[in-house]
Amino acid sequence: MNEQLMSIQDTLLNITTNHYLLAVVVLVVSYLMYLIASRIILATLKKLFKHTATHVDDVFVEQGAFHRLAYFVPLLVIYLSADLFPEYSDYIRRFLTALLVVVLILVINAVLDAVNVIYRKSKFAQVLNIKSYLQISKLLLNILGGIIVIAILIDKSPIYLLSGIGALTAVLLLIFKDTILSFVASIQIHSNELFKVGDWLEVPQFGADGDVIDIALHTVKIQNWDKTISIIPSHKLIESSFKNWRGMSESGGRRIKRSIYIDQTSIRFCDEQMIEKFKSFKLLAPYLEAKLAEIDASNADENINMQALVNGRRLTNIGTFRAYIQAYLKNHPMIHQNLTFLIRQLAPSEKGIAIEIYVFTNITDWIAYEAIQADIFDHLLAVLTEFELQVFQNPTGKNFEQLGKLN
Repeated sequence: MNEQLMSIQDTLLNITTNHYLLAVVVLVVSYLMYLIASRIILATLKKLFKHTATHVDDVFVEQGAFHRLAYFVPLLVIYLSADLFPEYSDYIRRFLTALLVVVLILVINAVLDAVNVIYRKSKFAQVLNIKSYLQISKLLLNILGGIIVIAILIDKSPIYLLSGIGALTAVLLLIFKDTILSFVASIQIHSNELFKVGDWLEVPQFGADGDVIDIALHTVKIQNWDKTISIIPSHKLIESSFKNWRGMSESGGRRIKRSIYIDQTSIRFCDEQMIEKFKSFKLLAPYLEAKLAEIDASNADENINMQALVNGRRLTNIGTFRAYIQAYLKNHPMIHQNLTFLIRQLAPSEKGIAIEIYVFTNITDWIAYEAIQADIFDHLLAVLTEFELQVFQNPTGKNFEQLGKLN
């Protein structure tokens, strides 16, 4: 009896030892196959891809699609060796199948990332950004993959798990609330072309003012002019108001809307001496010739007594200055002549009378635009005294100092 027990124990020990040895052999062989796949085959493919004319294959390599494919090799070796362990073969196959599904999901994720990188470098990226759509695809893929993996591990049909998810709908809606809102916002952004990468966006509610550099499923990144980056949730951006300056860029002109405030006490009728002086201004010569002829004809028809200044029509220094501004900007090479062109006088206020300039430059570059605007107002402020006009500004310390000297 003891001999029989000893024989059974020796047999079991041999079987167990053989299983351990087989397991070690299978693991070593699978590891060697992984090394061959990753160090030899993939390394060779990378060298070949570097010499191809297209950069598409390089992107797939950079995103790790081929590297993740290498994991299939050792997993398949172990899967095919499951019959060597008949007692555990079902569990081994089930576990390996789940791992193969996980690797497949990782490969598809890498492929989608590569597609996004390739698409961003294409000309179509300026028309439509697909990053958010790829992200929602990856999210759905990962959720579906997770369900399949769990179904494989518990040996149940995926439909069995999906039917159970129906009862958790409210919980899932709460968990994925932001994702759902962001997905709807992404559809609105792209379908209505609200903005795209490269657009200048101004969002006062979030303190953002700059170029859109990325549109993802959940967030929109805006690089502000001070080089800081504002990250705004997609659905929050849609819920708030924002200004897109794309129309300005596409129009080819950038608006100048600025006023010069004139001291009202410096406004007067033009006398003969002033008119003769203005006639020497090249830009004003055509205007004065036509305007003076019109005024003289009108006064002659009405038989006006011109001895009194209040009688008849006369030129004023502020009106002539306004005409000068118009002539100056009409002849300015950097002012867009086909967009809105308006020089107007606003209502008098405690700041004097404002002469507003509302025109467009023929370029949209910010730095050049600011330089053009500064040059224009430098000139107009300097020439203002030639029309015997004074610019209005609040009293400064120097004004009070001069007043004290007079007293």
